[in-house]
Amino acid sequence: MKELNEILLGEIEEFRKLGHDFLDGKVSKVDFKGASGGMGVYAHRSGKEFMIRLRIPSGIASRKDLELIRDFARRYELDSVHLTTRQAIQLHGISIDTVCDIMEEGIRNGLYSRGAGGNFPRNVAISPLSGVDKNEAFDVSPYAEAVGKHFLKKIYTYKFPRKLKVAFSNNADDIGHATIADLGFLAIKENEHEYFKVFIGGGLGRNPKVAATFIELAEPKDVLYHVEAMTRLFINEGDYKNKAKARIRYILERMGEEEFIRCYSKYLSEVKSEEKLDLEIDKKAYTKHGIETTVKNKRLISQKQNGLYSVYVHPVGGQLSIKDLEDILKETSNIEDVEIRLSMSEGFYIRNLNGNEAERILEITEHIGGNTRLEYSTACIGVPTCQIGLLESQATLRNIIDYFKKMKFEYDVLPAVHISGCPNSCSCHEISGIGFCGKKKRVSEEVKDVFELYLKGKLKSGATRLGDYYGDVLKEEVPYLLYDIAKIVHESGEEFYNWVESNDEKLKSIVNKYLV
Repeated sequence: MKELNEILLGEIEEFRKLGHDFLDGKVSKVDFKGASGGMGVYAHRSGKEFMIRLRIPSGIASRKDLELIRDFARRYELDSVHLTTRQAIQLHGISIDTVCDIMEEGIRNGLYSRGAGGNFPRNVAISPLSGVDKNEAFDVSPYAEAVGKHFLKKIYTYKFPRKLKVAFSNNADDIGHATIADLGFLAIKENEHEYFKVFIGGGLGRNPKVAATFIELAEPKDVLYHVEAMTRLFINEGDYKNKAKARIRYILERMGEEEFIRCYSKYLSEVKSEEKLDLEIDKKAYTKHGIETTVKNKRLISQKQNGLYSVYVHPVGGQLSIKDLEDILKETSNIEDVEIRLSMSEGFYIRNLNGNEAERILEITEHIGGNTRLEYSTACIGVPTCQIGLLESQATLRNIIDYFKKMKFEYDVLPAVHISGCPNSCSCHEISGIGFCGKKKRVSEEVKDVFELYLKGKLKSGATRLGDYYGDVLKEEVPYLLYDIAKIVHESGEEFYNWVESNDEKLKSIVNKYLV
């Protein structure tokens, strides 16, 4: 990594100058964004402050990295950090010089932002309970980590048309989003042998697409051959002229599924004949002694290791206060084999806790989030922070939660809601039971803030589906719409997904009252 670090450190002063030229009006917003994204940096909407996105490899957060991020936050007087839906951590509201100083210190300590934005391979996604999940086919963590390291060692060399997203899921629930990724790996077992089912050409945003299933199962040792095959395909077949159609899913759309799979097979064969990329994986052994607990809590997950548990923590909107981060680091400092893994829902799991430790972690984190799936909702950073955002996602989420509390509705009947402030789909609204996408719309001769409403999306290997578009709802009406849906679902006594599938007319009658 020494050579990599020297190269990345050598980029910083040139980027610092670019940032100051942007602040001085010598560089346009478009040109700055085109360069800054690849550094993992974006300007805020104000054009005066900045955000840096720090890559937490597959969300596997080491104590060293978390302590360094805490130190950055203390030093630069930040109240919170933002946990992303790509298992990274963002620091917001800082100067360009602070960004560059963080970047330099991070590189020297093995914490990187390079390629965390822009036209680069993004953080490799993973099911956060992989390795401890009772229902997993096998632990995909080491394979995701290997791909992340493969990308990082040459991160400065990539020349993609747009970003590339790779994902790993440890079972058919597809928590890692393999079935809607550019390249997805889903763990399965056949005849006691481990394989990956491979998915290609998926993606969210405008014109979202569920990935095509590749014709062959992959041996786990062959993962990097697939990564390089997709890399070659993207570079050679991607659209460098039309940014709006530069993602891999548009290649699939242009070629058709059969030809796209044939094209991918060709690149895969070439890579296998030209390179030596077999993986040799050492799987983690879990040896900690467990202690059972009788506590029941929605945030408490029993691991496949006897007497060990994971605790889920979900700060509202992914906004984790520095005080809470400090308390968690302090409380876990002497816990044997403890792990912290970021989720793709803006939360995190504290893993490998015995029953006594889990009870204590539940206690100190009780105030951070809520106790219903609705309170575990996901919202992108949105306006007023995001430069390209259209609506206030975070404020909308807070308004929803506050309204349900005001109405004293505590029943856990709605799924987590996913709110994107624009069509970029940072909250993955298309694959949730209830999703919102922000936009501006002329209503009665006046431009209003509205959310597109999507319902019935879900992730499941073999059954992933994109949500159906039901219409547009005024931003301020969203809490009332959700409350009306929650009431009728609660009264029915049915589970939400079952109710919406069998009561579409009733659902439409509620939704139609709010459409504009």
